[in-house]
Amino acid sequence: MMKLRPRYGEVDQMGYVYHANYLSYCHQARTELLRKLDLNDKYLEDMNIMMPVISFNIDYKKPAHYDELISITTTIKDLPKTRFYFEFLISNEEGQILCKANSTLVFVNKESRQPKLIPEFIASKLQSNFKHEKEFSLL
Repeated sequence: MMKLRPRYGEVDQMGYVYHANYLSYCHQARTELLRKLDLNDKYLEDMNIMMPVISFNIDYKKPAHYDELISITTTIKDLPKTRFYFEFLISNEEGQILCKANSTLVFVNKESRQPKLIPEFIASKLQSNFKHEKEFSLL
């Protein structure tokens, strides 16, 4: 779980976190989950792998506010093959769900930009975290 407090510049005139900032929060949470798995963006690019987002969906339930502590739980439910699917749950300190989101990324070769199957080194890192669980979350 990643926690953050929305900054003043991230809220709109109504005092709510501007809707597009949730995408950035989810991206940051996904990056932190992959970092926990030793799969940070720099390492992946050094290994000639990029993972562009091909879809992002969000369902807003309740607005977040300036300086309100929010939590973002990122979950990987299935081991990927060519597409890497992430789910996000954003909630406030009271445990109220603010939004749910999901994103799909695809593995591509950094040079050719062609899609590819999951590289073995990524699969093995993920597999070791799925041994006793059906899903993996950043806790």
